[in-house]
Amino acid sequence: MVPLLRLLTPSLTTTTTPYTNYGNDSSTTKACLKHRNSLQQITSPLSATDDKKKQKALFVLGTTATGKSKLSIDLATHFQGEIINSDKIQVYKGLDILTNKVSEIERRGVPHHLLGFVEPGEEFTTQDFCNHVHRAMKHIIGNGNTPIIAGGSNRYIEALVEDPLLKFEDNYDTCFLWVDVALPILFDRAAKRVDEMLDAGLVNEVRCMFIPGIDHNSGIWRAIGIPELEPYFQAEMEMADEVTKKILLDTGIKEMKENTKKLIDKQLRKIKYLANEKGWKLHRIDATCVYERNGKVDDDVWDEKVLRPSLEMVTDFLWEDKRARVADSFLVTI
Repeated sequence: MVPLLRLLTPSLTTTTTPYTNYGNDSSTTKACLKHRNSLQQITSPLSATDDKKKQKALFVLGTTATGKSKLSIDLATHFQGEIINSDKIQVYKGLDILTNKVSEIERRGVPHHLLGFVEPGEEFTTQDFCNHVHRAMKHIIGNGNTPIIAGGSNRYIEALVEDPLLKFEDNYDTCFLWVDVALPILFDRAAKRVDEMLDAGLVNEVRCMFIPGIDHNSGIWRAIGIPELEPYFQAEMEMADEVTKKILLDTGIKEMKENTKKLIDKQLRKIKYLANEKGWKLHRIDATCVYERNGKVDDDVWDEKVLRPSLEMVTDFLWEDKRARVADSFLVTI
């Protein structure tokens, strides 16, 4: 029998909602015990899976700035996983700061698929996404690894799961983790992240790719930050005075933050639609407490309130078939 990871969190509970709640309450703001070294790596069971059985697919959902990428990488390092990007803007090449692509260091050696591989001006449809994911998943499972689909484009994920051509639901058992953060905390964190992007060189990055009059409804040009900063770059080209340029830049940054809030609201409505209207079973991980101090990740709280319950739930998901076979082996036929 393959040993399971025994975690220090309560057992999963069934609720009347389509998703399970984990995480934050009013008492969780105090410091958590350090335990990162106690987290164990688990070998994926997929390499030993019978081809006739459904394969496993893990999804990490959430709005912008909730920590989806961090959790997916954490899970990949524990469960021998590879990550498939499901952000419709991050599939494009370039603008790595603006689109908030995970850096090589942040990836920690975890293979990433569908990340920065489409030319900036090309269209990438939902069907393109489904086809590429299908090929990537066959490759990942062929390696004996766990496919982890993570990103904020929930319409793409919905199309993938319900694709009648690929028959995704017939071929895969799915597990959906939803990383959630209370909106007041999340809005503040998202605004600070824009400031961090600016400090990292966002304005110059966009300036280098700026094309006057470009269609903001196609390709990478849909990314928040390009249309908002266009008046500023246009003023630069027209040799406007410094006061005018500063006003336009400040206005563009303010609009970026406001439009990011609107995006978060839209993403959250879609996630709730998938849970409440479509009946998807989403396992909700409340990460609010992780960002309560200063909007940045508190690693100790993250490990205790986000990573540990996620590890417990994913362990149960990945190994449920093997546990069932072990249980059946103890049945006595009379």
